[in-house]
Amino acid sequence: MTPEQFIRTLELQPPRPVYLFLGPEIHRRRQCREALLRKVLPAEERESGMTRHDLDSTALSEVLDDARSMSLFAGNRLIWAGAAEAALPRGKSAAAEPAADDGAGSGWSAKGDAALLAAYCGDPTPGVVLVFDCSRYDFDGEEKARCERVAKFYVAVPEIVEFHRTTSLEARVFAQKRASELGLKIASPQLDRLVEATAADLARLVNELDKLALYSPPEGGEITEQDIAALVPNLSETTIFALVNALARRDRLESLRLLDTLIREGEYLPLALTFLGSLLRMALAAREQQLRSAQDVQSYFQRQGIAMWRARAEQVYNASLKFPKEKLETAISLVFQADRDLKGSRPDDRIVMEDFVLRLT
Repeated sequence: MTPEQFIRTLELQPPRPVYLFLGPEIHRRRQCREALLRKVLPAEERESGMTRHDLDSTALSEVLDDARSMSLFAGNRLIWAGAAEAALPRGKSAAAEPAADDGAGSGWSAKGDAALLAAYCGDPTPGVVLVFDCSRYDFDGEEKARCERVAKFYVAVPEIVEFHRTTSLEARVFAQKRASELGLKIASPQLDRLVEATAADLARLVNELDKLALYSPPEGGEITEQDIAALVPNLSETTIFALVNALARRDRLESLRLLDTLIREGEYLPLALTFLGSLLRMALAAREQQLRSAQDVQSYFQRQGIAMWRARAEQVYNASLKFPKEKLETAISLVFQADRDLKGSRPDDRIVMEDFVLRLT
């Protein structure tokens, strides 16, 4: 079930007794939680009727015992069990048949927990809605198998709501709608840049658009590129990625314009060069390993112990597509020379970076 289907269903019928919220997306999860709260608990009962547990520190059996208990202070209850993945068996027990309880207080085995959960789902407590929430794993890459394990463990739960990450197109449509609701005038290039700077994350988009609404010029003036640069974090990283694209096209004029943008934004050029060099080296590694998608890039670098999130993996993969291998090797060599010149005696960082752009294009 998608978040949109969940909210529509909730408007038409009573909530199901048990749900599993699965996936990393934050904003639509927040909307679903608020819709569920409005449906289950009146405002005056929310303090006494809402209970939160964390399965990192609370056993699944304890959460189910709490769900079986009747409240003296609220007619209905909503129980939110976060970190739902913590209930799964770990280590060797994850691959082996779960053992029985050893009788020494080690708690229920994974098999016992699954049986308890199935028993509760078959006979839930009236008036109680229980939500197991797993936001740790994604549906792609190496995390896909872990996500499937969570779904398999909670197979007895009658409804699963999946919170997939949004695509750039979905985020663009969302941003346009949200900007219209806030009365913001943002041209398409600025809106695209905002989506890129927030990595198509709806929660971050909402936050940045709300900030822009407070900052917006009077009498319905249009939000400019300078307004976005002043308020939105990580914009310099987006500009560097645009610079990589321009360098790959050997577009000297656009490359110099983007370099000028970085300088006007006050970016520390040695740091920008370090980021650029790191991106090019990863792109070369992706080419040498013949990685064929952003998902492959993310999985490969995570296996090497290198932090790699989805937006970054897409940048690396796109760079590997746009640069031939020989051009990547040349670019990395020029990055080394520029880095050496930046550390030596020179008249201006800008001259060194402009020379780098001229040589590469």
